Amino acid sequence: MTRSSALTVREITSDQHLAAITERPSVSFLQTPAWGVVKRDWRSRSVGWFDGDKLVGEALVLYRKAPRVRRYLAYVPEGPSIDWDGVSAAGDLQRWLAPLVEHVKAQGAFGLRMGPPVVGRRWSNATLKNALADPGVARLRDVPADETTTTGTALAEQLTALGWRPPAEVDGFAAGQPRHVFQLPLEGRSEDDVLKGFNQLWRRNIKKADKSGVVVSLGTSADLPEFHRIYAETAQRDAFTPRPLSYFEGMWAAMTGEAPERLRLYLAHHEGDLVAAATMTRVGTHAWYSYGASTTTKRDVRGSNAIQWRMMCDALAEGCAVYDLRGITDTLSEDDPHAGLIRFKLGTGGHAVEYVGEWDLPISRVLYSAFDLYMKRRS
Repeated sequence: MTRSSALTVREITSDQHLAAITERPSVSFLQTPAWGVVKRDWRSRSVGWFDGDKLVGEALVLYRKAPRVRRYLAYVPEGPSIDWDGVSAAGDLQRWLAPLVEHVKAQGAFGLRMGPPVVGRRWSNATLKNALADPGVARLRDVPADETTTTGTALAEQLTALGWRPPAEVDGFAAGQPRHVFQLPLEGRSEDDVLKGFNQLWRRNIKKADKSGVVVSLGTSADLPEFHRIYAETAQRDAFTPRPLSYFEGMWAAMTGEAPERLRLYLAHHEGDLVAAATMTRVGTHAWYSYGASTTTKRDVRGSNAIQWRMMCDALAEGCAVYDLRGITDTLSEDDPHAGLIRFKLGTGGHAVEYVGEWDLPISRVLYSAFDLYMKRRS
């Protein structure tokens, strides 16, 4: 039996990080150097795992300063980018995590949070439809999954054994990155096949947008103020706090500066009026719908459906394997407004995915507990 060599973790340059990303089919857009630029309230660093001189894994680490002390929460959103299947199967997770913990500890971290991009469970479209139709089912967690992955199960067991704290079960959207997302598989499919997978309402709305004369086009940075105008209108209508225009301007500059395809803005016009807009991010073979907006007037021309269809077609044409509609909640209750979001996404014919979630390792238990209490009081 061959003994595994020790790994080391050290900072790498943005160019090294980007070169490593291009060698993988995809990583989360939250694990690109550009995302560190977007998150201006955090200090960001690219780090790499080295086996000797060979770079074998990478991560974007964000550092959030604790109040009144020069100590930090280290955060690896939807990462790190390592061979999770191989690591989980080999059972040598500590070989990978120990040098990362030592690295962030040397940077002043009192705790480490990470969200491995590892799928734990999947539910098919048919299973979700049946669950939504059953008044006795209130939560996705109570629905038997169509697939439970061996990697996800092994990873959760190993993290628990190493003292990591698992994600809490919450209703609605929790802080951090979504644990449950909705994905539409694209690999090996045609436009016609994808369209046939939509439910009748989605197909009817796409056809209605086309007949109504809705035109979808790509926007530029100059269109961000108009996007933000209807995004703010959407926030007021749907009762959420909007991000400022400066956030989107910074995101555009950082992400398109890193790679032109990393972020796109789609605009839907009807008779000259902007009726809907959305952003799509892409890294390798994975595309994500990130932000969407629509006007209250002219909602009947179905600009949002037209934009989604255009983004899906573009992702398909560019060789993407997955179109990701991002977060859904665990709720399936008709009394919860979030159930409508699941129904909307369900109409695409895709499926629900549960990741293993975001796990925490307290490095200094006293400071970690104090920071956790501080964040809970803020929220």
